[in-house]
Amino acid sequence: MNVSLSLTQYPFVLHPRNIHNSPYNFEALIKAYPALAPFVQKNQHDNLTIDFSVNEAVIALNRALLILHYRVGYWEIPTNYLCPPIPGRADYIHHISDMLDAGNHKEGIVGLDIGVGANCIYPILGAQIYGWRMVGADIDKAAVAAAQSNVDLTPKLETKIQIRHQSNNAHIFHGIIKEGEYYHFTMCNPPFHASKEEAEKGTLRKLKNLHGIKSLAHNFGGQANELWCNGGESLFIKRMIKESVGFKNQVGWFTTLVSKKEHLPKIYKQLQKLKAQYSTVTMEQGNKQSRFVAWNFKP
Repeated sequence: MNVSLSLTQYPFVLHPRNIHNSPYNFEALIKAYPALAPFVQKNQHDNLTIDFSVNEAVIALNRALLILHYRVGYWEIPTNYLCPPIPGRADYIHHISDMLDAGNHKEGIVGLDIGVGANCIYPILGAQIYGWRMVGADIDKAAVAAAQSNVDLTPKLETKIQIRHQSNNAHIFHGIIKEGEYYHFTMCNPPFHASKEEAEKGTLRKLKNLHGIKSLAHNFGGQANELWCNGGESLFIKRMIKESVGFKNQVGWFTTLVSKKEHLPKIYKQLQKLKAQYSTVTMEQGNKQSRFVAWNFKP
């Protein structure tokens, strides 16, 4: 079983500019990507949907969404890599746009996605929604190759997106942000968990809630660097904050998702220790709430 972590059907109440606030138009999606059709079925309310526990169905839906709404020629991810929920990922992009507009940044925006992953979803959305130029960085060579392939599948993206390999797992920004470069923002969806066992428990909990599945027979969607790291999310973000000081003049806003709100006090303490200005942006998604922390070191 190759289980995707993109398990929840939208729409939720998303950012006002998020086009996924309306129910999925499966007729239009199938027209854009006919291979989606075998996965579409009616639920108990006689509405069209897919089985979100079937990895192939979620990948087909994502591909259709990207083709229909984001003008992507094609999109692919290797087996066992994360398949992201596109509506929620688009929300992060829209909220960053709001933050940049508040600073009167209108054109020529350049962003950096730390941990771009094989799916390359944030650079694709940033480029296609707002015309931003994006750099995506990852420590996983296979993910870097897959992300570059996804850029190459849509020729217009080649001028907007660069993919870079982080060769040193002790670094986050070092080796990626080059001398003379300036980024209006950085973004990151950090590893959630502190271990493989913790990650598997979290995935199994979602699956049991969805379909009563009681075990994971094989690998699930997500590689080690995507799902867990030593110390988990909190330590990774604290490392990112500490390293960001060295790039304070090359980045307008550093941002990162924080999946577990109980980690916020530790993150705030690190930001205060380093005398950063910071804020937390809450993103409402129906019954689910997510958030990202943004900071800089401007006087």
